[in-house]
Amino acid sequence: MEVINALGRRKSAVARVYLCNGNGTITINGRPLDEYFKEDTLKYIVNQPLSLTETLANFDIKINVDGGGIKGQAEAIRLGIARALCKADAEAYRPVLKSNGFLTRDAREVERKKPGQPGARRRFQFSKR
Repeated sequence: MEVINALGRRKSAVARVYLCNGNGTITINGRPLDEYFKEDTLKYIVNQPLSLTETLANFDIKINVDGGGIKGQAEAIRLGIARALCKADAEAYRPVLKSNGFLTRDAREVERKKPGQPGARRRFQFSKR
C-alpha cells in the first residue's frame, strides 16, 4: 500500500497525516505520541478513530501539526486520521466513522475583537452621566 495523506483542521491547528501499513507507531512532528501529548485524554482523542475501527496495530502514522493549542491540535489530528482511514478503505471504515461524527470538521472559530471595545462581544460599562 502506498502512503495515504489527509488534512485535518480545528480552530487554527492544521494537521497533515500520512498513513501507511505498519505496526501501529504514531509519530507527531518527529516525536512519539506519548512524548508529544502528555495527557491521557489527548492521547485518547488521537486514538479514537483507530480504536473504533480496530486498526490500532495495522498502520504507521506520521503527522505534521502546527498552529493552535494542544487540544485543537489533538482534534485536528483525529479528523486527519479519520479522513486517511476513509481513503484507505471507504466501504469498511466510513459508516462507523461518520456515525460517530469523526468526519465532520468542527467549524467553530474565535470571533474577532471589535474596534473600540475590549473583546468580541464584551462592551465597556454603560454610564448615563
